Amino acid sequence: MDDLAALVREDGIVLGAAPASAYTEVEAALKDRVERGFWADMRFTAARPEVSCHPEQAVRNAQTVISAVLPIWEPGTPRPEGPVGRLPRYAWADPYTTLRDALGRVRNALTAEGFCSVVHVDANHHVDREGARRAGLTFGGKNTMAIAPGLGSFISIGTLITDAPIDYEPPAPVRQGCGSCTLCIDACPTGALDEEYVLNAEQCISYWTQSRREVPEEIAEGMGDQVYGCDICQDVCPYNQGPIERRADRTPSADGWVRLDAWLEASEEDLLEHYRRLYVPDLDGRYLKRNALLALGTGPEQYRELAQPFAVGEDPILTPAARRALTGR
Repeated sequence: MDDLAALVREDGIVLGAAPASAYTEVEAALKDRVERGFWADMRFTAARPEVSCHPEQAVRNAQTVISAVLPIWEPGTPRPEGPVGRLPRYAWADPYTTLRDALGRVRNALTAEGFCSVVHVDANHHVDREGARRAGLTFGGKNTMAIAPGLGSFISIGTLITDAPIDYEPPAPVRQGCGSCTLCIDACPTGALDEEYVLNAEQCISYWTQSRREVPEEIAEGMGDQVYGCDICQDVCPYNQGPIERRADRTPSADGWVRLDAWLEASEEDLLEHYRRLYVPDLDGRYLKRNALLALGTGPEQYRELAQPFAVGEDPILTPAARRALTGR
């Protein structure tokens, strides 16, 4: 295992491993969330839990699940002047390419030894957070994020499943570490985390910024300047204070802010090309513009007139958001 870890260490990636066995409890939890309507219309790993929760079936005679954790927190610049929106930290760059390349090197090393492997990064084929938990790298927080002690929750996870019998000492799972803390629950402006360790996507800002559905009034009011995703429950998490302090001397990135007027002026095709690493429903850039319009509606009144050109007509995606931006409701 040490030889494999050395292949990814320069990327800042931490590896862990666990036996390839069914994620029975996770499979039951996914089905429960879907039945209760907490999964909204998302698919992802809940689309085929008989696949995503069964790494032992991903490769013939699968023996091991290798999990890779990549820290992604970087300092950001202060909020700039003008009409701006906020992006979550995972959208500032492309951590998934780093993980794919790194795990590709691990796969190549195992292939050279005669073993078969499959890599899953940002894929619906594997519940990667459960692999990382079983590998002793993370635990699940009350905000349902995977939290890696010492690294926090601003992480990306990738997985390699192999028939190689990796020589490692199976770790004890990291204990649940939230205790009595409810900072994430208290900070969520839409009540998506009211049930501890359970996310209700129907109330989640991040879900609605990526949904085809028209954003409900109460959600739009809570979105603030979020134009894609949401970091609120992570920003307040005490487990992220250590990584923040250790990385505070890095050059701040301006990638957390976008100009709303630039988004609205750009073509949908250009927006999609620039943010091709992000999930956008139906590959339709109007959904990004819709989010920009909703952010205008919660921002300074002096910029709301930018929504005027989109308030005329009957575009089912843009017109309702533009009218809300102009009227505040």
